[in-house]
Amino acid sequence: MKGTVGELGEFGLIRELTSRLTTTPAVRLGPGDDAAVVAAPDRRVVASTDILLEGRHFRRDWSTAYDVGRKAAAQNLADIAAMGAVPTALLLGLVVPAELPVTWASELMDGLRDECQVAGAAVVGGDVVRGDTITVSITALGDLRNHEPVTRAGAQPGDVVAYTGWLGWSAAGHAVLSRGFRSPRAFVEAHRRPEPPYHAGPAAAGLGATAMADVSDGLIADLGHIAESSKVRIDVKSASIDIPSQMNDIGQAVGVDPLQWVLTGGEDHAIVATFPPDVQLPARWKVIGEVLNPSALPQVTVDGAPWTSKSGWDHFGEIES
Repeated sequence: MKGTVGELGEFGLIRELTSRLTTTPAVRLGPGDDAAVVAAPDRRVVASTDILLEGRHFRRDWSTAYDVGRKAAAQNLADIAAMGAVPTALLLGLVVPAELPVTWASELMDGLRDECQVAGAAVVGGDVVRGDTITVSITALGDLRNHEPVTRAGAQPGDVVAYTGWLGWSAAGHAVLSRGFRSPRAFVEAHRRPEPPYHAGPAAAGLGATAMADVSDGLIADLGHIAESSKVRIDVKSASIDIPSQMNDIGQAVGVDPLQWVLTGGEDHAIVATFPPDVQLPARWKVIGEVLNPSALPQVTVDGAPWTSKSGWDHFGEIES
């Protein structure tokens, strides 16, 4: 559709966006009424919310609207999976300037819809408002399917630490984009459009995971949340983490140790969890550390020593895109 969102108007924009959506059996009533109705067989609803702000969390010269939609959905649906739940629904709050092309908003919705389909969820409603800066606010919902949630607070000394997904790829892609390049494409795409292992969260819960998180702020930072909540120390073994050769090449080109990206780069939305030591983990899980009794050392150490560099993303720190 040609034209701007201002020319189309609020209700015309809503009709355009909702016309692009699909549904799932969990959605009993979708967009078009005062509120949506989503089935909650478990009688508990897992909920998470997040905001993406243009210029801070994405740039239109780096990412398409479709990329932004996929990323916005992924980072919220990953939070649901990291609780051991199955994603069911997503709500959108969208702030856009009146001069924004309608096609941008439509492609954003396509990205949200398609990422929801990957996770088995659906966009069920939201709101649009006029504003000076594009802001995408997402609320994601999920179902525990009669299991207990896996929180950050259950890690026990003796547990192993394992992850599944990608670590450091988004940060390496950001480094590439920051220097005006668009390749290696796999790393650039990892920054633009992360691929969380949604299935791994509920599967980890079934395996007996004692604590779990998605890696959104950086591995050390997110393990730090687990360590603090569980009142333990976690030691990461750097030699256990595989660093792809292309990531090493990028690091050499830009003068960065790729281990920095792996340990502190966020937005990959890998799943990291702690498990009892006798659990037989599937091959997709990589053991990278252990849970120890608390000590005078920081709550997360690398190879037994404090990590002295930046530990991860801080929303009130430097600008990201």
